[in-house]
Amino acid sequence: MRYPVIEVQGLVNRFGSQVVHDGLDMEVRQDEVFGIVGGSGSGKSVLLRSILGLQHPAAGTVRIEGQDITRLSEQQLRPIKARYGVAFQSGALYSGLTVLQNVQLPMMEYLQLESTVRDELALLKIRLVGLPADAAGKYPAQLSGGMVKRAAVARALALDPALLFLDEPTSGLDPVSATAFDDLVLFLQKELRLTIVMITHDLDSIFRTCNRVGVIVNRRMESDTVERIVDNPNPWIREYFHGERARGARIAAGAAVAAGAAGAAGAAGAAGAAGAVDGSRGGDGA
Repeated sequence: MRYPVIEVQGLVNRFGSQVVHDGLDMEVRQDEVFGIVGGSGSGKSVLLRSILGLQHPAAGTVRIEGQDITRLSEQQLRPIKARYGVAFQSGALYSGLTVLQNVQLPMMEYLQLESTVRDELALLKIRLVGLPADAAGKYPAQLSGGMVKRAAVARALALDPALLFLDEPTSGLDPVSATAFDDLVLFLQKELRLTIVMITHDLDSIFRTCNRVGVIVNRRMESDTVERIVDNPNPWIREYFHGERARGARIAAGAAVAAGAAGAAGAAGAAGAAGAVDGSRGGDGA
């Protein structure tokens, strides 16, 4: 059983008389991709801010790796914040800094490194997210939308976190770029053993990348696996996951899984054939 990396219990957020969350519960498990969805104004961003320690809730607890951050001072939060990375929707890169310099910012704040070592580590993160080496010297205005989002992820990975937050990562991207970003998410999760929390409206991303989904409805959250959440009886959830766009996304995700399985089977068959040829050659040599 994978232990909870994030536990939110009884969360209440309000602004004046407006109640955004009223007893919201959420659990994110180790090594999973957890998607957060909800209608406009449902409080997805407020929830994220509460988890990141940027919004103090009116009530409830928010635990990251067992520590209730609602009871910690800013100084006590500092080491916890170093263990997670955040890529915001617009990238939030500093326009006056190059990509390399943006990626180095968390390193400069938390690590005592020589400049040459910092340059090497930052370049490693830039290449890890699929950007070319020459992107390091460019400014955000010189990058495409997809490249900005990848640069933001590179900065989020600067301190080798185990937990990664993505805020609308495919928003504003064309379908090809969005699919490529989904592939990046899956690659990073597998290779770095990341736990990923992703706020998204992108149904294709949900079906392709998420293990479980939490839907904010009626100021609370309904959570389940992607396969089971679609059968939740809540009217808003049924409308969200059974509309025409959702059906297309599910079909596309199923086709992608089938293609991946076929590719894996083909690769295994080719490897077996190659092994048989090598074995026959070894026999002849003997």
